[in-house]
Amino acid sequence: MKQKYTTIINQILFYLFLILFLTYIIFPFAWQFITSFKTPGELFSIPPTWIPSKIYTGYYINVFTKRPFLTYLKNSFIVASSTTIFSLIVSSFAAYALARLKFKGKAIILSLVLSVSMFPGIAIVSPLFLFLRSVNLLNSYLGLILTYTTFAIPLSLWILTAFFKEIPFELEEAAKVDGATPMQAFLKIIMPLAVPGLFTTAILTFIAAWNEFLFALVFNTQDSMRTVPVGIAMFPGEHDLPWGDIAAASVVVTVPLIIMVLIFQKRIISGLTAGAVKG
Repeated sequence: MKQKYTTIINQILFYLFLILFLTYIIFPFAWQFITSFKTPGELFSIPPTWIPSKIYTGYYINVFTKRPFLTYLKNSFIVASSTTIFSLIVSSFAAYALARLKFKGKAIILSLVLSVSMFPGIAIVSPLFLFLRSVNLLNSYLGLILTYTTFAIPLSLWILTAFFKEIPFELEEAAKVDGATPMQAFLKIIMPLAVPGLFTTAILTFIAAWNEFLFALVFNTQDSMRTVPVGIAMFPGEHDLPWGDIAAASVVVTVPLIIMVLIFQKRIISGLTAGAVKG
C-alpha cells in the first residue's frame, strides 16, 4: 500500500512539473498573442490586462499597411529557403562520404565541423563583413545566404551523417553487385531511405535561417533588404514603442512555423529518431 501511494505521489509531482515546465515555455508566446489583440489603452495598463475587453485588430493592419512587412517576409523566405536547399545539397554529399566511405581523417573533419558550429556569430561577423564588402555582396540575398551556410551546413552535416550511418550497408552493396555505380547507389538507394532525415534537417535549417538576426542586421542595412527579425527590431522609433505592432508581427511570423511543425511532426520525430535505431 505504501508503495502504491508513493507511485501516485511521484506521478502527481511529475505531471505538476510537466505543467509548470510547459507553462514556462508557452507563456511568452501566449502573452504576445493576447497583447496583439489588446486595445491601445490596455497595452500599458497597470495592473496588466490579462483578457482584452474586445478583439482589436488594428496592430495587424498597421503591420501590413504602415510598414514594408511583406518585403521583410519575402526576404526572409528567399534567404531561408535558398540556404536550406544549398545546405541540403552540400551536406548530403559530405554526410554520405563521412558516413559510408572509408578514408583517414573522418573523425578530425567531424570535430572541425563541430568546433566551427560552436563559434559565436559575433566572432566571425567582422571577417565576413570585410569579405562581403570586397566582393560587393553587402545588401544582397547571395551575401546573406553564403554567410548563413556557416551555421546551416554544420547543422545539416551532423544530422545527416548520423542518419546515413544507420542505413544498412547491405542495401548499397547489393546495388553495386547489380552494376550500380556509387553515385547511382547514392541517388537511387540511399537518398530515398534518407527522406525522413532530409525532411527533418530541412525544417531545422529553415527555422534557424528564418530566425537569424546578427548577420542580417550587419550585412543587410537597406530597409528593402531586411529580414523579418531585423525588420521587427526596427519598429521602435526615437520617441515611440509600438508594442502592439511588435506583438502582432511576432505572431504573424511565428504561427506559420508552429503550424508547419505540427503538420509535419511525425516526419520530424521519425527523422530525429531514425538515426538512433539500427537498420
